[in-house]
Amino acid sequence: MFFASDNWAGAHSKIAERLLAESGGFAAAYGTSDLDRKVEAKFAEIFEREVAVFFVATGTAANSLSLASVQKPGGISFCHAEAHVAEDECGAPDFFSGARLATVDGAAGKIDPKALATKVARFPQDAVHHGRAAAVTITQATEIGTVYSLAEIDAIASISKANGLPLHMDGARFANALVALGVSPAEMTWKRGVDILSFGGTKNGCWCAEAIVFFNPAQAKEMHFIRKRAAQLFSKSRFIAAQFDGYFEGGLWLDLARHSNHMADRLRAGIEQAATAHLAWPTASNEVFAIISKSAAKTAEDKGAKFYEWPIPESQPDLVSENETLIRLVTSFATTDDDVTGFLACLA
Repeated sequence: MFFASDNWAGAHSKIAERLLAESGGFAAAYGTSDLDRKVEAKFAEIFEREVAVFFVATGTAANSLSLASVQKPGGISFCHAEAHVAEDECGAPDFFSGARLATVDGAAGKIDPKALATKVARFPQDAVHHGRAAAVTITQATEIGTVYSLAEIDAIASISKANGLPLHMDGARFANALVALGVSPAEMTWKRGVDILSFGGTKNGCWCAEAIVFFNPAQAKEMHFIRKRAAQLFSKSRFIAAQFDGYFEGGLWLDLARHSNHMADRLRAGIEQAATAHLAWPTASNEVFAIISKSAAKTAEDKGAKFYEWPIPESQPDLVSENETLIRLVTSFATTDDDVTGFLACLA
């Protein structure tokens, strides 16, 4: 019963097989092999337009270098107050870009458009002392398991464009958000006004595969140098390409996300029926946040369940009673029906 994180799951067998198949022989290095080119073309097919693709090792690298590519002296990037870039990346976006993050509030883990407009207005382009607005970044799916609707992305993009700011999307769980909305990759990104995407594969069955996708290749000219300087240019990049090749084959990436979301749906439904637990807030992806009794949490842990206790949101200090705890449960492509059934039995 491993619900601590989708990072705990291994690699899907088809992706592992594709890596093994690529392990022999010779291929051009530094992103110039035939397989690299094939996968870049596949990204263009998936997003229904020409794109520039840069492989990196981690989601933190993807986010940090994406924001670095659009920064300017005194630049400020705007993100949600609970965003991964602000809370869980050890200042990497600031370090690699030389810029700052300004956080914006919003319900359900999503930036409030009015709050964003107000915050951006505080940093005009001639604000020498305070710094100037440079970019906006949103997380899809969010850090608390919610998903921006297409209309909500439109609203953020409208403010970004009105202020001449590029819009970045942190897609560490991109596939989970995509299948939750039931839309195409193009509809959730550039057709909404997203300029740059951190495309995550690691959480959804890959071994170590992340990509930065520019929807206007002309904006990506500096990324070649930024990535190299950040030590993210792999010599044997075909091994990242091989993972993505297996990931995309036959729509595997979407099937894996559908499975993990379905397992989360089962958890949500079971928790709603439990006497010792209830959902902390509605979620739509593969993350479930629940308030459960401390005795049920101990029972689950004693039976081998792995999950994280979650900090109480500052905006909801009375969310949990003295005998309860807030936990996060994350499903993955490797989660089984037995895992879900076993955990729900602990709540009985």
